[in-house]
Amino acid sequence: MTSKAKPAGRLLYAQSGGVTAVINATAAGVIDAARAKGVPVYAAHNGILGALREELIDTSKETKAAIAALRHTPGGAFGSCRYKLKSLEANRTEYERLIDVFRAHDIRWFLYNGGNDSADTALKISQLGKAMDYDIRCIGVPKTVDNDLAVTDCCPGFGSVAKYTAVSTLEASLDVASMADTSTKVFILEVMGRHAGWIAAAAGLAGEGADAPPHIILFPERAFDEAAFLAKVKATVERVGWCTVVASEGLLNAEGQFLAEAGTRDAFGHSQLGGVAPVLAALVKEKLGYKYHWALPDYLQRSARHLASKTDADQAYAVGKAAVDYALAGMNAVMPVIVRTSDAPYRWKIEPAPLSKIANREKKMPANFLTRDGFGITAAARRYLGPLIQGEAPPPYGKNGLPQYVTLKNTMVARKLEPFAR
Repeated sequence: MTSKAKPAGRLLYAQSGGVTAVINATAAGVIDAARAKGVPVYAAHNGILGALREELIDTSKETKAAIAALRHTPGGAFGSCRYKLKSLEANRTEYERLIDVFRAHDIRWFLYNGGNDSADTALKISQLGKAMDYDIRCIGVPKTVDNDLAVTDCCPGFGSVAKYTAVSTLEASLDVASMADTSTKVFILEVMGRHAGWIAAAAGLAGEGADAPPHIILFPERAFDEAAFLAKVKATVERVGWCTVVASEGLLNAEGQFLAEAGTRDAFGHSQLGGVAPVLAALVKEKLGYKYHWALPDYLQRSARHLASKTDADQAYAVGKAAVDYALAGMNAVMPVIVRTSDAPYRWKIEPAPLSKIANREKKMPANFLTRDGFGITAAARRYLGPLIQGEAPPPYGKNGLPQYVTLKNTMVARKLEPFAR
C-alpha cells in the first residue's frame, strides 16, 4: 500500500475511566491524524459500553473547528465509563458482541484511551483477531491523572493535575498564612491517588525549604504514623505559625488499610475512599487542639483546563496522533508512550511499547523521590516533576468571562444489529 492509498475500514476510538483536562486533546490528535490519512473515525459513546451497545458516533459530522476546540475542552467529549471486560473464557458473549459490531461497521482499528484497567481491556481486545477470526488491530492510548502507568515516563492528564495541585497548594497557603495568628493553624488538602502518590508529590513544587508549604506530604507509599505526623504538625506550627498538609486519598495505616475506607467498591472492583482529609483534621483537633480547615478538590483537580500544563496538553495530542500512525502501520497490542530524553532542557519523544508490559501493572513513587522522614519530596523528584507542569495553554474566553468550550453534535450512526443485553 502506497502512502497515497486510502486504508480500507474504519477506526473506532473510545474514552475510558476518569476523564482529564486534556483527554479531549488526545481525541483531537486521533481524529486529525486519521482525517489526514483518509480514514473514517467513529467514537464509542461512553467507552467500551458504547461499542457493546452499538452506540457509535460519526466524527465526520463535526467541523474542523469543533475538533480543534477539543484541544482546550475538558471532560470526555464522547462520554466515558468504568467497565472492565472479563476474560474471553469467562464472558465470551461480550467478545462475540464486539466482533459483531466491528464486522457490521467495518471497524479494523480500535483505540482505547485510558489507564491501567483500560490497558488490560485493550490487550484483551487486541487478542480477538486470532481467537475469533477477525482482523482487528488494537492500540491502547495512555491517560490517567494518577501517573501510575508502567513504561511511560509520564501519563497525559497528570501534568495538568500536578500544576493545579501545586498552584492550589501555593495559593491556599498564602491564605492560611494571612490568617494564622487568630484563625486557622492547619490546612489539609486531599488529592487523588489511590495507590501512588504522584499527585501529592506535585504539591511539593509549591515551595522548597523547611518553612515553605507544603510542610507535610502524606503518600500511599509510606504507612501513616500518627505520632510522627502529629509531632511534625506541632513543630511546624510552633516554628512557622501554621502548617499546610497535602494528603493522598490512598493513605494507608500500618496494617495496610485505607484511612478513609468507605466500605464500597467501584465498577473496577476498587475500594471506594471516603475522605482522608476530615480523618486527619479530626486528629489535629483532638490531639493538638488547633483550628483547621480541609479541602477536597475531587473532580476540580482533573477538570481544571484553565490551569492546564502546556507540556501535558502537547503530549496528550501527540499520543493520539501516534496511536493512529501505529494502528495504520499494522501494529497491534501496543501503546504510544512518552520517553524522556533530557531533564534540562526537558525533551521527550513518543515510542511504541507492548501492552503486555503495561496492563495490570502500577508505577509507584520511587523511594529516592521521598525524603527520609517520608513527609516531602527530594531534588530527584523535583527534577522529574518540574518539567511536567511547564507552560500555559489557556482556553479562549468569551464576552461572558467564561472559557469557550465545545460541545460536539455527536451524531449517532444507524444501528445494524439487535440491542445487546448484558
